[in-house]
Amino acid sequence: MDRTRTYGWADPVELAMAARTTDGLEFSRRLASGEQGPTPIFATLGYALTEVEHGRAVYVGEPGEHVYNPIGFVHGGFAATMLESAAGSAVHSTAPASTGYTTLDLSVHYLRPITGDTGPVRAIGTLVNRGRRTALAHVELRDPADRLLAHATSSCMLFPPDD
Repeated sequence: MDRTRTYGWADPVELAMAARTTDGLEFSRRLASGEQGPTPIFATLGYALTEVEHGRAVYVGEPGEHVYNPIGFVHGGFAATMLESAAGSAVHSTAPASTGYTTLDLSVHYLRPITGDTGPVRAIGTLVNRGRRTALAHVELRDPADRLLAHATSSCMLFPPDD
């Protein structure tokens, strides 16, 4: 093997504790600024939260060989993971402190192939609806020319602090 990749991440237990003590928007802003993180998944796949506001989150990732499938394209799991992260962060940005969430489902539609030559891709997540127990978000994955590469919807289950 002639290719290697080395990276590091923040302690996930410390990240989880910080997430429980701040509201979702503040915690997400700390991730975007670099004050918290990177999370293990961000570091492993090579993407980061770059923008966040109430009900909206943007991730940017640089697809490279480390996420290729055996036939020379970026694995769909890379795109799906970025899409899921943006959807979850859009939902989390609306949550009060101590509110947890998890993905119930993720429906992805792939429209264009992604390679290392695609350049940095952006996953833009937007909250569609938030109830007491569930939330729905829509996400788009775009290339540097703003072409739509994939899009998804995601439902999240919310765990309010009073449960």
